[in-house]
Amino acid sequence: MPKNPTTLPRSTSGLKPLHALGTFLRPYRRLVGGTALALLCAGGSFLLVPFILRFIIDKGLGAHDLAAMEKGLAALIATVLVLSFSTYARYTRVAWLGEKVVADMRRAVYAHLLTLSPSFFEVTRSGDILSRLSADASILQTIIGSTVSVALRNLVLLTGGIILMLTTSAKLTLMVGLVIPLVMGPILILGRRVRRLSKTNQERQADVNASTEETVYGIRTVQAFGHEAQSLAAYTTQIEDALRTAQAHIHVRGLLVGIVIFLVLSAISVVLGVGGHDLMEGKLTQGQLAAFIGYGIIVASASGSLSEFGGELHRAAGAAERIFELLAIEPTVAAPVSPVSFPPAKGEIAFENVSFHYPARPDRDALDAVSFTARRGERVAIVGPSGAGKTTLFQLALRFYDPQGGRVLLDGVDLKTADPKEARARLALVPQDPVIFSTDAGQNIAYGCPDATSEEIRAAARAAHADDFLSALPHGYDTFLGEKGVRLSGGQKQRLVIARAILRNAPILLLDEATSALDSESERLIQDAMDRLMTNRTTLIIAHRLATVIHADRILVMEAGRVVETGTHSSLIAQNGLYARLASLQFGGAEATPSVTSS
Repeated sequence: MPKNPTTLPRSTSGLKPLHALGTFLRPYRRLVGGTALALLCAGGSFLLVPFILRFIIDKGLGAHDLAAMEKGLAALIATVLVLSFSTYARYTRVAWLGEKVVADMRRAVYAHLLTLSPSFFEVTRSGDILSRLSADASILQTIIGSTVSVALRNLVLLTGGIILMLTTSAKLTLMVGLVIPLVMGPILILGRRVRRLSKTNQERQADVNASTEETVYGIRTVQAFGHEAQSLAAYTTQIEDALRTAQAHIHVRGLLVGIVIFLVLSAISVVLGVGGHDLMEGKLTQGQLAAFIGYGIIVASASGSLSEFGGELHRAAGAAERIFELLAIEPTVAAPVSPVSFPPAKGEIAFENVSFHYPARPDRDALDAVSFTARRGERVAIVGPSGAGKTTLFQLALRFYDPQGGRVLLDGVDLKTADPKEARARLALVPQDPVIFSTDAGQNIAYGCPDATSEEIRAAARAAHADDFLSALPHGYDTFLGEKGVRLSGGQKQRLVIARAILRNAPILLLDEATSALDSESERLIQDAMDRLMTNRTTLIIAHRLATVIHADRILVMEAGRVVETGTHSSLIAQNGLYARLASLQFGGAEATPSVTSS
């Protein structure tokens, strides 16, 4: 299926992405050191078991020496105790290390996402981002918190087992050594394919997650338009794509492990036959042969696990690459190295010959040489047909984007030279589509003022005429509003975000169709509150309903990204231009002026 465009790079290869994990492991050096010590103790004590069994067989059972046998059994019990304790210490430490590292990584990715500009999210699917923060991070947690520890333990067993095999019988060990090149071949050849398939599999899973997230978000639209069958068909296709990729990944990994185990165990079978001959000829004792077989089994098991670990490691490399791709994205809008400080707030915003196009639409200018100034306390309305560029003005005022031409000035400071956070602190936004977060009502109102008191929150709600319905909720202001505020009506959501803007108490207000979701009665209730809110504040008002802006100090009429008319309601009616045509359509006559107050 065709994929959505993405800004995420695809450049690294092999196991290189895993090197970056060192950044997150470095703060936990002591924990890593303790884990390594426990791992060595566990591996060393496990390797002692065949050696002690050799002693029991040769010195105890073979020599009919009861004391030697009891001594060997006591040593075996002590070794098993050390093995058990060190295994517990290794497991708990490494599991906690995995939890800590992945938590830090998720926090770092989330913090980085908060710095990225809206242009990044225009071309990147939210499901893909969520997949990296959840599925890919979980893979790394498993690797760091379990698989790596087991692999290192197997490496210790493999190394120690080979050394002890050499001390037991160099001849048999050299025969086993002939198998090593045969084992490494499949690991190197198939390992690269495992990594490629692993990353592809993760990307197909991200496609599935993106579709799920999109459907859940738009379930009402899906059902309202009877699109269930088509949505299921598209989802099924994505699931089948993911299954095919997973099947190929599983097949190659299984083939790799199977080949390695076959080669190693076949070698041990041959060695066992040769060792049996040496035993019969008196070149080996029973204890030596038993110990060698024990070490051989340990080495074979460790080799098989390590070959499987190769596949896991390549899978983790794919996950790490996808996560670090996010961290490598540079925000297109950021504070300069030495940002210009703002003067005391005056509440003045100016656009000087501003031209702009969205990164995702470079062939279409959203704004074309726009110039105007909104001075302290002035109410400037912005009207025009859809797509005229009205909301784009707000996007630039909030410095979500930088214009390709011209300047946006806030209190005389070019926004490009200032810290975006400091600039946004002087603005309060009421968007057309109210955003309600999955928390309680009080925290939603205090979203821009987290230190606000409960009385300040209630006062803002009363000013927005939201106190009545919020107080009537089961737990009042502490009531959880549901995901995206599903427990509220459209008008209630709008009044809640107006309360949020009132509490912010910023010198400049940006009202984007702030009363669009209100019924006539609700709109009338908040007219006086909005008037009080706009007093002594600079206000930019985007409106489609001209009745809400006829008392603005100035009205800018936009069309195709340009300001085509400027004036008051009366003067614009007299010009008989675009505004007059829009007024005629809405009011039923060019001279009609409804008796409403401004919003």
